[in-house]
Amino acid sequence: MNQQALYPIIQLKKGKDEAVHRFHPWVFSGAIASAAENLQAGDTVTVTDFQGNILGTGFCESDSIAVKMLCFENRKIDEWFFLDRLTKAFEARNAINLTDNQQTNCYRLVHSEGDGLAGLIIDIYNKTAVVQAQTEGMALHLKEIVRALKLIPNLKLDAIYNKSAEAMQRMGKDDVVEDGYLFGEKADETVLENGSKFHIDWEEGQKTGFFLDQRDNRDLVRQLAKDKTVLNAFGYTGGFSVTALKGEAKKVVTVDASKKAILAAEANLELNGYSKEENPCVVADMKDFLQEMKQDEFDLIILDPPAFAKRHQDKHKGLSGYRYINAEAIRKIAKGGILFTFSCSQAIDKAAFQSVVTAAAIDAKRNVRILYQLSQPADHPINIFHPEGAYLKGLVLLVE
Repeated sequence: MNQQALYPIIQLKKGKDEAVHRFHPWVFSGAIASAAENLQAGDTVTVTDFQGNILGTGFCESDSIAVKMLCFENRKIDEWFFLDRLTKAFEARNAINLTDNQQTNCYRLVHSEGDGLAGLIIDIYNKTAVVQAQTEGMALHLKEIVRALKLIPNLKLDAIYNKSAEAMQRMGKDDVVEDGYLFGEKADETVLENGSKFHIDWEEGQKTGFFLDQRDNRDLVRQLAKDKTVLNAFGYTGGFSVTALKGEAKKVVTVDASKKAILAAEANLELNGYSKEENPCVVADMKDFLQEMKQDEFDLIILDPPAFAKRHQDKHKGLSGYRYINAEAIRKIAKGGILFTFSCSQAIDKAAFQSVVTAAAIDAKRNVRILYQLSQPADHPINIFHPEGAYLKGLVLLVE
């Protein structure tokens, strides 16, 4: 070994280091030859090859992904490491005109592996940063992350809110961290996205409060919505609804199973000067709503469901769900109608999603053209060495 390892060592089996040499940030448990004693999830580790050569540094995990790599060098993981990565992430958002934009003041600052910080999400809502640690390692380094955030020139935060408890609970780590303000206090929750106003509930809302990954796709809805009657299915807090009305849609119906989400959608319509009476927001199960929906009632439909397949073992069930809702929408949309359909399931890749939508079109017995193929926006970057980061798939279909 040419260098002294900075952390307890995880050594890989002979021939099992190829992915790490290709800079893929995941080390699977089956690749491990030996590990230092008493390692726990969240510990920082040094990864070596079979001969003891240092390959990089990462956080130990307890699932099939045994290590999530942070860097491919022998490096200390401290406040200065996070400052370096966070500064580069900020510079990347600045390069795409998101950090000082008069029309949009909410964006994703850190997108996990896409920004070299596997297991960390940071979303900016005006002058509040909402931090979500999705691994125990990141949760244990929140103090260093907060200090680094406060040191980034030009970020100018008034508050940093930690929203990691739910992710930790899903991992069975209830006692690792609690949600709450790590810096500052609750501030203005109204943000701008492409000139539209949205009230964001980062404390109680899903994810960090808003689905920032649909920003560009919402703007495409705006461009195509003029004079159309629109259904925003799985509408959550009405992001697509507001932008469709901004594009001069004739009418928008927002449907979600959550009463709380529907109340938020109504508030966002009113915040932008649109009538909730003329644009009804409905609490309903989407399967029931699609079954009862009248033929030709809508000429633009948006299907943006939650992940139907969060794990690979759920893939078949998830594909069945996507096929059903797309077949119903294609069957009932007005002639010449436009369907926006999405999947955010990481377990279902682009090819599988397009294949299941094709099957839905066959079920519906209608001719369909693909107008656009959609993805996540530039502030949700994909690490070229980690193609799994391409989680959001979308198609815009013209239905004859």
